[in-house]
Amino acid sequence: MVKTIVRKDYAKIIKNLTFARESQGIRQHALAKELGKTQSFVSKYERRERRLDVMEFLDVSRALGVDPSEMTKNLPKP
Repeated sequence: MVKTIVRKDYAKIIKNLTFARESQGIRQHALAKELGKTQSFVSKYERRERRLDVMEFLDVSRALGVDPSEMTKNLPKP
C-alpha cells in the first residue's frame, strides 16, 4: 500500500468521520450509496489513500448526519 504524507489534523478529521460512520453501524457500501459513490471511494479516504476535498468532506458529514465543525474540533497542532 502506498502511503502519502498526511498532516496530523487531516488524519484526525478522517478518524472522526470513520468513527461517526462505525458508531452508527453504517457500512461503507451504504454510505457510498448515499453519496452516489462507490464503496472504494469510502475505503480509500478512510485509509488515507485518497484525500477528500472540501465539498466531499461536507457531503460525507451531511450523509452521516454530523456537524462538519464537530469533525474538526480539537485538532492537533500542525
